[in-house]
Amino acid sequence: MEPRLFTWGANSYGQLGLGHKEDVLVPQALRDVSCKCQDIKSVTGGGGHSAVITGAGELFVCGHNKDGQLGLNHKENVLRFTLCTALTGFCVKQVACGWDFTIMLVGSGLVLSCGSNSFGQLGVPQISGPCLIPQKIESLKEKVVDVAAGLRHALVATESGLVLQWGTGMASRAKRAHQGKILPLFLTAKEPCEVTGLEDVKVKAVAAGSYDSVSLTETGKVFTWGRADYGQLGRHAVVPSGQEACTASEQQLEWLCNIPVSVPCLNGASQIACGSEHNLAVVGGQCFSWGWNEHGMCGDDTEANVHVPKPIKALGYAEQILIGCGAGHSMALCQTPH
Repeated sequence: MEPRLFTWGANSYGQLGLGHKEDVLVPQALRDVSCKCQDIKSVTGGGGHSAVITGAGELFVCGHNKDGQLGLNHKENVLRFTLCTALTGFCVKQVACGWDFTIMLVGSGLVLSCGSNSFGQLGVPQISGPCLIPQKIESLKEKVVDVAAGLRHALVATESGLVLQWGTGMASRAKRAHQGKILPLFLTAKEPCEVTGLEDVKVKAVAAGSYDSVSLTETGKVFTWGRADYGQLGRHAVVPSGQEACTASEQQLEWLCNIPVSVPCLNGASQIACGSEHNLAVVGGQCFSWGWNEHGMCGDDTEANVHVPKPIKALGYAEQILIGCGAGHSMALCQTPH
């Protein structure tokens, strides 16, 4: 039996690829996908758009397109998965969807982007308005091996293990809280900048939440930086209860947000994944979770935020685990010992 692509959930912009804009409460198989399902190698989604990559390196997209985030050279929403012809000639290896923008990694190690650039999230400073066709991020001179996109920021890991990041994280909130003074909280950059604090490690994978970032080194260390008010950095020090991150002291915020710090209990990790404000990691045969837990996405049978990563007991130990996160949900494909 041939594989089928199932989609479900919010569909206001046609992001499910079903040809309509009604929400879908039960997984529904796409019947007329323009690419063969057996050829699909990866699936991902953003704020209101979706993307799949085939084994041949073709990118198919659908959904919200107000800012050109589908890369189709127009701004109309698209209700069915459609080939991004602007990438003809490129072999797409990975795609990362932010809120209203898209980052593409192609086989040569080049990175392209399209969509909104209101917060510098495209990494192409010469573009001021929406970008309707994927553009190369020329300032990335080194071959890239992994890409990630958050709400309004993006980051990459290069072949040599560097991490570069651009866009806006917390600065817009901080500006309102400090009488127009933009504090250096997290990052505000219109083109890729090297993330300081990771110079002595070689990063192989990156992930991004709404306002936080996570990296995984070749030796299995996990580093986190960004916003911390839900415990999403996995560190013991947290913003006082009931206090917004942007109203804490500047010194505290700088420590919490700017500096990548390793999370010791995750040493030996093999995978990382970010939701909106919560994260997962695989260490040994266990799946660890931490961060925002209002809807139980940390899987610990509570709705209390988790400030230090802990294994999800309900999953037990598994020989193989594949993890993924949505904004407020988590997924784990587990192969348990016989």
